[in-house]
Amino acid sequence: MRTAIITGASSGIGAATAIALGKAGFNVVLAARSIDKLEILKNELESEGIKAIAVKADVVKRDDMQNLAAAALKEFGNIDILVNNAGIMPLSFMKNLHQDEWDKMIDVNIKGVLNGVAAVLPTMMENKRGHIINISSVAGVKVFPSSTVYSGTKWAVEAITEGLRMELSKNFNLRTTVIRPGATESNLTSTITDAEVGSLFAAMEIEAIKAEDIANAIVYAASQPENVNVNEILVRPTSQDLL
Repeated sequence: MRTAIITGASSGIGAATAIALGKAGFNVVLAARSIDKLEILKNELESEGIKAIAVKADVVKRDDMQNLAAAALKEFGNIDILVNNAGIMPLSFMKNLHQDEWDKMIDVNIKGVLNGVAAVLPTMMENKRGHIINISSVAGVKVFPSSTVYSGTKWAVEAITEGLRMELSKNFNLRTTVIRPGATESNLTSTITDAEVGSLFAAMEIEAIKAEDIANAIVYAASQPENVNVNEILVRPTSQDLL
């Protein structure tokens, strides 16, 4: 049975992905800063016969991510998939200079992804098999007003994912996938403190898709034969026309 690590697994896309992968036959390693929420999800998964462990981990801390990988190996003996899902989206207009939020996005959305990659790569290279799935965004291919820094972090995720593929797919059988969600039900917008952006979002009329819709895309990519590498998936609501 294959094992998947999911960061940011306490809610939203991460939690939905853990459930979907578990139902698809994977062992699940849940990671987030909120261990209480992880334990609730772990109990839910185990009640359905899914093997799972919960590990408190902050993606910006290298030691946490190394300990996460070690816990997965100790419990399940292998790491087959990493879903780098943890991310934040405090959108703001550049002129309002939310520099602390810029720094946080760089730390979580870029350094967090790199810390996850560094934690699992030695195992995957040794085994000559593995799959790294990075959650980007529509904003990773299209900039819009207020997304400048956020888009920059997601463009970095795109580059990191493609670089991994080019360097490691052929010789180490490493698969990489970038998932680009459009407007999705989540708590991401709760981190927006820029009042101007909040007003902009309130005026938008988009019926957001559910976290489960993104989780299904992740399961699709993860369930392909090893000789099939689904590199990119972009999932938008039907009603999302401008981005």
